[in-house]
Amino acid sequence: MTMVYPPYPNSIGKKRFLVTVLERQKYHFTIEDEIVRAQTGMPEKLLCLQRVRFEDGKEEIRLGYYMIGKKPKMLGKWVWGQYCTFLPKKDFRFLIKQAERKGWI
Repeated sequence: MTMVYPPYPNSIGKKRFLVTVLERQKYHFTIEDEIVRAQTGMPEKLLCLQRVRFEDGKEEIRLGYYMIGKKPKMLGKWVWGQYCTFLPKKDFRFLIKQAERKGWI
């Protein structure tokens, strides 16, 4: 039986923040664009490359992933991953080529 996954999340235009470990400083950023791809052989994981802009105008690229939630509150929904991701070389190559086509790098 094939699982039907919800539509891919779209974070373009969303505001987020990060907190530094040592200084406990908060930095706000906006997700300006993103590239999303289901990981090869693992459709319950979405690889995500995002172009983000910080409040001070600095632009960076963030690599992350979504997984289908397993816990009751998020069961069957896309959940942002909290750890470093492993990914096949061909998927990484795809993300980089898409970023080049979009003029990010």
